[in-house]
Amino acid sequence: MDRNDFTIRLETQKDHRETEELIRESFWNVYRPGAYEHYVMHVLRDDPAFVRELDFVMEKDGALIGQNMFMKTVIETDDGTSVEVLTMGPICIATELKRRGYGKALLDFSLEKAASLGYGAVLFEGNIAFYGKSGFRCASDFGIRYNDLPADADTSFFLCRELIPGYLDGVTGSYRTPQGYFVDEKDVEDFDSLFPPREKLVLPGQLF
Repeated sequence: MDRNDFTIRLETQKDHRETEELIRESFWNVYRPGAYEHYVMHVLRDDPAFVRELDFVMEKDGALIGQNMFMKTVIETDDGTSVEVLTMGPICIATELKRRGYGKALLDFSLEKAASLGYGAVLFEGNIAFYGKSGFRCASDFGIRYNDLPADADTSFFLCRELIPGYLDGVTGSYRTPQGYFVDEKDVEDFDSLFPPREKLVLPGQLF
């Protein structure tokens, strides 16, 4: 990857369809037969928790090759208060450019911008083998539980990075996934019908 062959900028309204096509292609048959992440992105843009100042696209040779976005949410603390944090995603890179450094470049840029706006921490679901390279750790290291899953549940997928050092010092509690991420399967199917048809496959390693 040549760090001079791409740009990262805020998404604009004219990018919406191309961004959704990129997300659909990147996630198709990865976690489930088909994909729903492109519809999630479509819905979240109108969610009050959506952070427009952190809605990024990556361009190369005049085409979108990556995107990332953030949502506001909270940790409901064990002492009855709440702590504002961010969650992230969908984040993706064009399929043909994966594992070439573009994803990490986009991620690191996004996190730097979030920190510059004063946000204290980011929590989300991901693979520590990749996101650990950008400073993420298991959220359990910070005393943060995932949506009240039992204490003995495997939450190694639930990650956290402080953007302000010490932001989560003394904080224990339960993270809440923003409601906008929970979409109806029928609504996903209706939205996906607006895109060119693709075959849905059941593949090894899918989660759903």
